[in-house]
Amino acid sequence: MKMTNYRLQTEIENIKTDKQEWFKNYVRQVLESNKPYHAKADYIGLSIKEIDNKIAYISDDIKELQALKKKLTVAKAIALEATAEVLAEYGIDRLDGTAISSITIAPAKEKENEHLEIVDEDALIQLGYAKVTVDKEAVMEAMKTLETMDEIDPYVVVFTEKEKIPAKLKINPRRGSVNNQANELLKIVENQAA
Repeated sequence: MKMTNYRLQTEIENIKTDKQEWFKNYVRQVLESNKPYHAKADYIGLSIKEIDNKIAYISDDIKELQALKKKLTVAKAIALEATAEVLAEYGIDRLDGTAISSITIAPAKEKENEHLEIVDEDALIQLGYAKVTVDKEAVMEAMKTLETMDEIDPYVVVFTEKEKIPAKLKINPRRGSVNNQANELLKIVENQAA
């Protein structure tokens, strides 16, 4: 991951839904510049691809950190139990420290968990201990055939909602090209500065 952010990339990273005009104006400046059209496309596309790279990098770090957290949590639990066993072998129930107050052994406990096993399900249903819900997926599937649609139709209302999805830029990488996007972006920015 590159360490330098270029202006468009920084603008993208700081854009907010209610304050897009500054960003739009900067994109207009890029488009209205006298640079070749392919340089403009590369500058915009590679800036957005760098955001993708950062997201992927952070996602990988999050996965690694979650795995490390789980491993350390299990290791800590094992170490606490093993250390308590060793201290108990020596008859120690408390050790005083200087950086910490003390280490003590928490006594073993028994925890009760209740589990319910149903012996006569039908009898409990007859007593009213049941929950019935409509299977919406089955209803939608039944609405696709004429025979079952007539049966279900009086009991349902089907409506369609339209969701407006704003236009978004799609970055299409060059096929068969193995280029370092950060280096390409650096060249574009250096050319613009010249």
